[in-house]
Order: sequence, then structure tokens, then C-alpha cells
Amino acid sequence: MKVSIITACYNSSATIVDTLKSLEQQTYTNIEYIIVDGASKDNTLEVIQDNCTRVAKIISEPDRGIYDALNKGIAAATGDIVGFLHSDDLFASPHIVQNIVDCFQQNNVDAVYGDLEYVDKTDTSKIVRLWRSGVYERKQLANGWMPPHPTFYMKRELYSKFGFFDLNFKIAADYDSILRYLWVNKITLAYISNVLIKMRVGGASNRSLKNIYLKSKEDIFALKKNGVFWPKALLFKNLSKIPQFFMR
Repeated sequence: MKVSIITACYNSSATIVDTLKSLEQQTYTNIEYIIVDGASKDNTLEVIQDNCTRVAKIISEPDRGIYDALNKGIAAATGDIVGFLHSDDLFASPHIVQNIVDCFQQNNVDAVYGDLEYVDKTDTSKIVRLWRSGVYERKQLANGWMPPHPTFYMKRELYSKFGFFDLNFKIAADYDSILRYLWVNKITLAYISNVLIKMRVGGASNRSLKNIYLKSKEDIFALKKNGVFWPKALLFKNLSKIPQFFMR
């Protein structure tokens, strides 16, 4: 299986080195690595050139934000499956892409996902929070469950069938897309019970009180849009994060 992995970046020279090295170290060979750069004004493109030999395509032009960039990456992808490696994230080990492909082949599913570690912004060996996903059951979506989106890999054909990211969302387009694929269209999933991705803390959705408010507002919109009873789902979605700080 060819695996298309998309990194969206903008002025990311400070963090993207770790991202690139973790991709470079992957043991799986059939990777199509696509970088979508929002016309960075720093030396991001030079850092990419110096630190990764496995880049298949670079798109560098202004965009309307990260979801627009990811949509460009999906449109450019030619792989059997598509996943995302954000410019401040890294694979947890050199065998992650191989594990993902093995899971697809062994389970004959539409998508796979795993666990995620939130790590310190400067020391990626320091775990701040562990998102242990657990085995998927569709009914859990009504209780606010979702897989960690950076660990979510889906067959490319389903993006064409069920749609890309909705650019009406600024922060929660990933949650909207998960609900669309899992709740509305009932795709099949398999769980890899290992940490696939390390994510640095300080993402857009939790960067300020304003963004937390916007995220909650967009979560409600996504739940309503996809036909999920939002008060219960939003409550349990937020409460489910608390134990993650103690599961290290």
C-alpha cells in the first residue's frame, strides 16, 4: 500500500526538524510525503531540504489556514491511504507507518487510529498527557468520543466520496470530519493499541480562552451538523480529557 502523509506548515522552522527526522526514519518504504507550506517567511523550506530526503511534493503558496492546506495535500495525494503529520508532531517510533499498513491489511477496514502522547514543547521525551483511545464503538460518538486525529489514517478514496475538511470551521474541522466519516457514513475502523504520534502541547484549540470558547462553539456546530445530540456529547468530550493527565 502506498501511504500519503501530509505535513502542513507555516513559519515552522523551529519545530519541523523533529517532524522531518521522524518521517525520514520510518522503516516503511512506500511513502508519498507531501508538504504544503503557506508561503513561509522564515527558512522552513531550507530546513525541509536539509533534513528530509523522502519529500515527494512541496506546495508552497498562500492558503486560508491549516485545513485549506491539508485539503490541498489530500487533493495532491496518490496513495492508497492518507494521514497527517503536523509540523510540530513526530512519529513515536520508526515502525509506525509499517504498523498502520499492517493494521489495514490484517483487518480490511476503511481507517485505523491509535494512541497519542502530548509532550513538552521543548523536551519531547517528557509526557504531559496520554490520550489512550480504546477500541471503537460507534455509540461512543454520542458521548463525545473521537480518535486522536493525528493518528487517523483513512483510505484516500473515502475523502473523495465523503468530502474533505469543511473550511467553515477554523479549529474543529477535524472533529466535524470524524463525525461525518464515522457517525454519518459509518466507515469501519481498527484500533492500534500503541502510541503512534507525539504532539507538542500548545495547539491552536487550547492556546487562549478565546480559542477554547471558539472550539466549544465549533464543536456544537459540528455535532448539530452531523445529527449528534450536542449537550451530552460536548460534556463528556470535555470530561474525558481529565483522566488523560494521569495516564502516563
